Amino acid sequence: MDANAWDERYRAAERLWSAEPNRWVAREAAGLAPGRALDLAAGEGRNALWLAGRGWRVDAVDFSPVAVRRLAEAADHRQAEVRAVEADVTRYTAEDAAYDLVLLSYLHLPPRDMARVLALACRAARPGGTLLLVGHDVANLEHGTGGPQDPQVLSSVEGVEAAWEPCADVVVAEVARRPVGEAEALDTVVRAVRR
Repeated sequence: MDANAWDERYRAAERLWSAEPNRWVAREAAGLAPGRALDLAAGEGRNALWLAGRGWRVDAVDFSPVAVRRLAEAADHRQAEVRAVEADVTRYTAEDAAYDLVLLSYLHLPPRDMARVLALACRAARPGGTLLLVGHDVANLEHGTGGPQDPQVLSSVEGVEAAWEPCADVVVAEVARRPVGEAEALDTVVRAVRR
């Protein structure tokens, strides 16, 4: 989907996603000491705002002007230290070795674009910084519910590990089960520490 399609989705509802952080982001980031964070494909900013509420200084990037405006307004209202940036993450240039946490939450791209963004995450994290990806796992197509239906854009633990192993030590790599009503979704959760 392009930015215009996402804008239409955001315009169709007062809030497209929950205001609460993603459960896996909260689980994996709760114990980290606050610092500087980069949230790539931040959407309306639920994770960025949660991080800011815990003392993080967050750069939140998304290509949807509607989402970025909502995020900026929410950050202003909460007086949260979030800088909302309108940009396509596949062409975004982040400051090298500048972030204590680089987050990708439910970013689903074709393989070449995803490889570019995973490499960007590695470059943007400082040595000792955390890389965190949460996404719909490819196994979700047959064994879960919701999410994109194109297997080419879905995450896999093996794919993320392979992308990050040259630059980081993987400390969490799992397919996690997330309740969705009466069903379950299967999510890729990978956390790594930049070398």
